[in-house]
Amino acid sequence: MKSVGVIAFDGVNALDLVGPLEVFASAGRADFTRRESRGVYALHVIGLDREPVLAESGIRFVPDSQLSDAPPLDTIIVPGGSGLREPSTNSAVSMWLRLRAPTIRRVASVCTGIYALAPTGLLDGRRVTTHWRFAADIAKCFPRLIVNANAIFLKDGRYYTSGGITAGIDLALALVEEDLGPHAALTVAREMIVYLKRPGGQEQYSELLRHQIKGVDVFAELVAWIRGHLASDTSVPALAARVKLSPRQFSRRFVAVYGRTPADYVEALRLSVAREHLAGAKRSIEAIAASVGFANADVFSRRFRRRFGISPRSYRERFPSPRKARRGSFGVAEALP
Repeated sequence: MKSVGVIAFDGVNALDLVGPLEVFASAGRADFTRRESRGVYALHVIGLDREPVLAESGIRFVPDSQLSDAPPLDTIIVPGGSGLREPSTNSAVSMWLRLRAPTIRRVASVCTGIYALAPTGLLDGRRVTTHWRFAADIAKCFPRLIVNANAIFLKDGRYYTSGGITAGIDLALALVEEDLGPHAALTVAREMIVYLKRPGGQEQYSELLRHQIKGVDVFAELVAWIRGHLASDTSVPALAARVKLSPRQFSRRFVAVYGRTPADYVEALRLSVAREHLAGAKRSIEAIAASVGFANADVFSRRFRRRFGISPRSYRERFPSPRKARRGSFGVAEALP
């Protein structure tokens, strides 16, 4: 059993604290090996003292222990929140981290939790990230840190830093993957209905995400890349080259993992994303077709109808884009005609 601690303090961001804990708790509840997997993680909420703490949102948390008597830990996570930037709180947490970090295998911060980790000097010369809104301030206050404002999270040695709020869930999933393997992390992600590898047009992936995929899950990063590059070359030779396999090996292994051919997978993904676009911002059918990689609107329309039994235009009429709103006389948003 691995002990995971999360530091709690007045003014903590509740999701920074709860998000990672729910990931580790879900990993303990899931049956990954056809037998019970309970007891994978022992979770500890650690307060500055034993008094309940009040989150920014007004939620109260009761610590299991306090900094002075915290149990031995495998992993410690420092959440963010305005309270951590209060001098007394910041000093207490930073001093504790400086003393305890040498005995802890993994040290991580979520969002602005980096404000307590950076003063320890443990991150000096390391690549880090934080919430994009605070990245410039972190770089100014701690010039020895190499700040990347675009990454969802980063690993440098045994230190992990993550971007804003929900990025703590991405980070925790990666830590579960390190401990239990990709299948376990994917199972937790599906249970929580979140991405295991979050897609993004700017390829906001940390080095950990780039290199952690092993064995049968060699395609996990690839499918995340496909989701963000649907208009790129997604032919079998091109995709096979990305994972350093021959086209024949790639096709065979892809079918074994996903139960469908690469072409079927890519087309289903293109149509799924196109459906999101149709129900979202107002764009022409032609523009949507091009954005997800179809040669033209006619091909897109035929494939869309074949899969969903309705034309793109009819689908848009049934699921119109949100109407623009204006402020009503009583402060209520009213739909414009």
